[in-house]
Amino acid sequence: MTHPHLAPADLLLALEFGLSQAEWERVLTSLGRIPNVTELGIISVMWSEHCSYKSSRVHLAKLPTKGAHVIHGPGENAGVIDIGAGPDDVPLACIFKMESHNHPSFIEPYQGAATGVGGILRDVFTMGARPIALMNALRFGDPSHPKTRRLLKGVISGIAGYGNCVGVPTVGGETNFHAGYDGNILVNVLCVGVARQDRIFLSAARGAGDPVVYVGAKTGRDGIHGATMASAEFSDDAQASRPTVQVGDPFLEKLLIEACLELMATDAILAIQDMGAAGLTSSSVEMAAKGGSGIVLDMDAIPAREAGMSPYEFMLSESQERMLLVLKPGRESQAQAIFSKWGLDAVVIGRTNDSGRLQLDWRGARVCDLPLALLADEAPKYERPFIRPPIQPKISPQSCAPADAAIAPILSRLMACPDMASKRWIWEQYDRHVGTNTIADSGSNAAIIRIGGSVRALAMVCDVTPRYVAADPFEGAKQAVAETYRNLCAVGARPLAITDNLNFGNPQRPEIMGQIVAAIEGIAAACTALDYPVVSGNVSLYNETNGAAIPPTPAIGAVGLIDDFARRAGLIGLQAGWRILLIGAAQGWLGASLYLREIEGREEGPPPPVDLEMERSTGAFVRGLIEAGQVRICHDLSDGGLACAIAELALASDIGIALFPRSAPSIGWFFGEDQARYLIAIAPEQEGEISEAALAAGLHIEAIAIAGGCEIAFSAEDAIDLAQLRRAHEDWLPNYMAG
Repeated sequence: MTHPHLAPADLLLALEFGLSQAEWERVLTSLGRIPNVTELGIISVMWSEHCSYKSSRVHLAKLPTKGAHVIHGPGENAGVIDIGAGPDDVPLACIFKMESHNHPSFIEPYQGAATGVGGILRDVFTMGARPIALMNALRFGDPSHPKTRRLLKGVISGIAGYGNCVGVPTVGGETNFHAGYDGNILVNVLCVGVARQDRIFLSAARGAGDPVVYVGAKTGRDGIHGATMASAEFSDDAQASRPTVQVGDPFLEKLLIEACLELMATDAILAIQDMGAAGLTSSSVEMAAKGGSGIVLDMDAIPAREAGMSPYEFMLSESQERMLLVLKPGRESQAQAIFSKWGLDAVVIGRTNDSGRLQLDWRGARVCDLPLALLADEAPKYERPFIRPPIQPKISPQSCAPADAAIAPILSRLMACPDMASKRWIWEQYDRHVGTNTIADSGSNAAIIRIGGSVRALAMVCDVTPRYVAADPFEGAKQAVAETYRNLCAVGARPLAITDNLNFGNPQRPEIMGQIVAAIEGIAAACTALDYPVVSGNVSLYNETNGAAIPPTPAIGAVGLIDDFARRAGLIGLQAGWRILLIGAAQGWLGASLYLREIEGREEGPPPPVDLEMERSTGAFVRGLIEAGQVRICHDLSDGGLACAIAELALASDIGIALFPRSAPSIGWFFGEDQARYLIAIAPEQEGEISEAALAAGLHIEAIAIAGGCEIAFSAEDAIDLAQLRRAHEDWLPNYMAG
């Protein structure tokens, strides 16, 4: 039944703004009146999927968010974890988060990706941290698709252009290709920062009578309704959304970082929030709602870069490089002096009050008066119907290539396929060493950044295997968490916490909602078992075009701590005569494997099961070897299994490797993607002691290869020259981008 105040024209406008009829009627019932256009715009963005998480909030509550190291979990701009004392024994915190800019990057790849970097930087330095590293997780369509090359070039240029100019190193990530992303690419960006624990800033604006200060760039009309656009699926006319894509200025962002950090060194700030999705609307609403206060803003005071802007445009603009501050009364001039020094605006545009409302004044009239509860706590929260994904039948080893198939040509094809091929063309465009604290970057198991002035370092990584999640969202999401854990252990880092970026299709389709629910439950199971809490995250839904959804892609970003970076492991330094040991049992699991997809053209079967207790015990054992200085060469096993991990070790150190399996191995032994496995390389005299320790810990361990020569040899008749393999591995992407 329609609401008695509902006119057809009002309903059509509400639908155009992205509200459903039921939501529109809720608005009318709550307000007791029809909102004006400015109010409708504000309600629509705050109730959008991008801002309200209305389809996922009920399930996100299942994630473990507390732990011994957690200072602030989800609910703030970024997660905060304790990383112990830094120089001068000052307690430090690591602040990190992952965010998406998927829809904007598909429409306008350069600016979409660039402003994704800018936005995640602001999430981190808003809380008082100096950003020290960026990573990204990118998914593109089939390389043969006519848009893929242009989108790839634009996104990489945007990430490089913004990150390089702002002076924060981009130290790693992952880039995959699949036809499932043809109509909707994914651009997920992770930022990690470090702050003093006594200078962590939150967003809640408590109290009344405090000045609200707008700082940073002037407001224009770019990005209006960006949050709404990001909460809807695409159709064939996606390019019509180009006006909703923001435009960034990395040089201005650098100034904003320095100005904010300088003001943060004083005691003037009561609360601070960046203007991200939904711009001034979300920042003002979230600050006041979290603090239980109210807020009144003067639209005439907002710095504008375009003439004739309306309150609707001021509130909905997503112009970049802007922040909102609440200061202690009387400290306005101090803030203005600091921001003026950096060439930035700092203008008082309002006050907090005790009204519990968002109130906007313009040209002497009140043009918006909305209860904050309606925009925040009372935003829709749905328990959408869902269908559990079906279980895939297991792959029979007998259905795959014969056990005596030549391994070398298969390895060459896998190492040159789009997912496994070297991404050097990408990461050489990034400034990976600005700041001089980068110890390991792209090409390592995990990136490593030194904590300035100390021997300690942070390790970080991004991971997910979408083909696993598509086959079984629960096990696939578990595996994504477990792989980040393994990556951190493989460099000698103690895994501390994760952030997530949940990329899925339309949650109103029960089969998609089933993927979302199962993936969240998989993440929760893994994080609980590994004592590895979720401290921040992002949900990006409606990633589909014309009803075709992306593969489910719950990307995981993770951070770990190395107490002494002199005792770390990597892939470089393998020497002739060293033995290579496999830790962890090989079952030859080929379901959902890269081998099956690339060599046999089959995307089928369940993903490898993840034994979380085995992940934990194996990771602890390997990490202990590295911390004790016994192991300097280590690699975890993932895509392509054992053979591809051997190839990556050989290529990294530019030395051949000869395998000597104990018995005639199967295709699954070489290319199966069983979990909880590592390769370590050691001097021959270490083998006995390490093997005994592994067996005592209940772990499988065996010597499988020896380093030396200039080829990877599987037998006397089955080998590939290292130079030939390097060409296959390195040439695919540059040749592809050259057209």
